[in-house]
Amino acid sequence: MAAFERHVFVCGNQRAADHPRGCCDPEGGETLHKRFKQVIAERGLTRTVRANRAGCLDQCEHGPTVVVYPDAVWYGPVTAADVEEIVTAHLVAGEPVARLRLADGCINTGTCAHKPRRPGPA
Repeated sequence: MAAFERHVFVCGNQRAADHPRGCCDPEGGETLHKRFKQVIAERGLTRTVRANRAGCLDQCEHGPTVVVYPDAVWYGPVTAADVEEIVTAHLVAGEPVARLRLADGCINTGTCAHKPRRPGPA
């Protein structure tokens, strides 16, 4: 079997509803992950694209979060209604969906304006 061309990691992290950072899968139903698998299968991409459920991707404030590798394109907040567009535009045509793409300055940084500020020492 040939290697997958792309991997879609869908955050499935769960936290309490009142958690200040939010939660990517509050219902615990893996709805977003299941929708990616469904649309990928419908498009006949199962030999080249793999949708994986991931633990925390540490982008909670932007969640639900999805990242596509090897392209290193981060999306958020993603809904089940966005999946068809991501699959068609990005996974089939190679064009990331700009309206859902996270800003580079928000990925893996503690200085993202969306992250809650922790109080400093008194």
